[in-house]
Amino acid sequence: MTIVTKPGLRPANPNFSSGPCAKRPGWSVETLKNAALGRSHRAKIGKTKLEQAIALTREILQVPADYRIGIVPASDTGAVEMALWSLLGERGVDMVAWESFGTGWITDVVKQLRLEDVRRFEAPYGELPDLAKVDFDRDVVFTWNGTTSGVRVANGDFIPADRKGLTICDATSAAFAQRLDFQKLDVVTFSWQKALGGEGAHGMLILSPRAVERLETYKPAWPLPKIFRLTSGGKLIEGIFKGETINTPSMLCVEDYLDALNWAKALGGLDALIARADANFAAIDTFVNRSGWLGHLAIAPETRSNTSVCLSIVDPEVASLDKDGQAAFAKGIASALDNEGVAFDIGHYRDAPPGLRIWAGATVETADLVALMPWLDWAFANQKAALKAAA
Repeated sequence: MTIVTKPGLRPANPNFSSGPCAKRPGWSVETLKNAALGRSHRAKIGKTKLEQAIALTREILQVPADYRIGIVPASDTGAVEMALWSLLGERGVDMVAWESFGTGWITDVVKQLRLEDVRRFEAPYGELPDLAKVDFDRDVVFTWNGTTSGVRVANGDFIPADRKGLTICDATSAAFAQRLDFQKLDVVTFSWQKALGGEGAHGMLILSPRAVERLETYKPAWPLPKIFRLTSGGKLIEGIFKGETINTPSMLCVEDYLDALNWAKALGGLDALIARADANFAAIDTFVNRSGWLGHLAIAPETRSNTSVCLSIVDPEVASLDKDGQAAFAKGIASALDNEGVAFDIGHYRDAPPGLRIWAGATVETADLVALMPWLDWAFANQKAALKAAA
């Protein structure tokens, strides 16, 4: 296969980063003109906007009315850490991981919290662990969508409704693009800079009534820094879930999140967002199936993410290279597309197998992905020619 001529069509928006992700179509800085800048987040205007962000999050994600939603510091990482440090230790915990972020949560629980009754269920990139072996009478920590592997759980059917433990779910690259089964989830976390293309440093923490009960009846054996504290005097700090944030949020970022939420609502809500992400994945999948040199890192089709689409280079000559050679080849493709201004930030995650990672969430236009696909062929052909020339 040899492609010398550059494709004629270019993506209108070349931003395919898996985080921070592309802004919504039509976004401009003008959408932030009504931000409550220079005002206290505790003033009526600031608190009202924070309350609106929580209310719209509930509406679009279809979060049950009796679940609490809070805006917390430090992005999705902060939200997950708050849950781990505040809730774990009451009983044994099963840690489930199949990519770098899930593995990171295992490290925190084992090496930082130093819990002793921990079971690990791990799978290599591209696969899911055997979820049937997980014991939901224990607490369970897992990611819904593996951002760095492109592997997701298909649904929440593997979680029993009558579980005794809590389920703590990192859903940062799943929320707003995949249907989360909240009745099976006790803690859900995500960040603004993922599926709706918001700005960074702010996380969302969603708690079921069972999680709130644990918070109010269990006190961890370790001290909690102020930034992690969700209770006071044995009672939930309700203000956190009514717009009274633990620390000072950026009202500019809040305005941006509100803009994204209102765009999602006008679009048709969660169903429309999922449909857009599914259409985007389909555009990539169609190309992969006919390319001959690309494959999905996620082995089972039902586990393939519709947001963080991770691809492997399966061309026999490239696949025969050692890992460093494969990584250099993939980096060459990503760099060539970056230099052409047709695709930014699509290299594989640093801990993941060599390949490409293309964000396909709802803020990406399908037409841009369709336009990008011939450029992948072009970049591959040039890298392959360079590889042969160097041999």
